[in-house]
Amino acid sequence: MEGHGVDFRRRDRQENEPQKRVGRKVRGRRGSRVKSVRVVAGSFRSSAAALLVLALAGCAALGGKPAPLDTFELSAPSVDVRAHSRRQILIAQPSALKALDSQNIVIRPSDRSIQFLKGAQWADRLPLIVQARLAETFQRSGSFAGVGKPGEGLAIDYQIIVEVRSFEVRVDGGEHADVDLFVRILNDRNGEVRASKNFTATAPVSGSGNAAYVGALDSAFGQAAKDIVRWTDQTI
Repeated sequence: MEGHGVDFRRRDRQENEPQKRVGRKVRGRRGSRVKSVRVVAGSFRSSAAALLVLALAGCAALGGKPAPLDTFELSAPSVDVRAHSRRQILIAQPSALKALDSQNIVIRPSDRSIQFLKGAQWADRLPLIVQARLAETFQRSGSFAGVGKPGEGLAIDYQIIVEVRSFEVRVDGGEHADVDLFVRILNDRNGEVRASKNFTATAPVSGSGNAAYVGALDSAFGQAAKDIVRWTDQTI
């Protein structure tokens, strides 16, 4: 091979040149192994070539690219409200602890431990999805003069500030989704909190597989989102 990189051309071994046998094993996800590779000590190029063989063989042992993850979204429910406000509101980006501020879908086997749903992920960071679907729920209600997110140029009267405290599937004592959102209504004119309230919702897991877990989370979120819109409508 010409130029930079690893030289793969055959080289005659020098007489009495020491040899070393490397018995390194690389384990893939499915338990596959790579056979040992013979390396001539004292030759940097031979060592580099052997390491490259190990790397390439490891990729082959792992089966190439990893299997794609199941990717999920939340839906925005429709909600009926009686009042109609001339207020314009902004849905701020929700806050959350690190375990929830990611694309991982949280499974809780006990109060003190969490796991992530294998082979699945959210389409974006969870707080961003909650923000987008909550804003859409407010818009669908038709109860407010304007609903937007930061950067959309609305003259805001109130901000809806959400803290995601729980958004998980519990598998201890029956499988069910658990959503806990703490919400504050902030007067954007003077910075005062108009009201605050905790919203919780649960939904059973029906069926099996990743889609069933996410379906339960979607149902629980939908109930919480409708309650938040109705409460906001009554408060401001």
